[in-house]
Amino acid sequence: MINPRHFLRMSRWARNPPSKKRVKLVITIVLICALIFLIERYIGWPGALATNSFKLRG
Repeated sequence: MINPRHFLRMSRWARNPPSKKRVKLVITIVLICALIFLIERYIGWPGALATNSFKLRG
């Protein structure tokens, strides 16, 4: 079920669509996030950028 607020937002966007510059910005950000996800998923995350995790000894 879709939230009624989404209908209001969609109608506002239909009346006043975002500029081409804003669309390019959002698409660029999404592509950068997807690239980071794919690198982390298939290549792995470098140990230097990992946080020190607490491991239980037992």
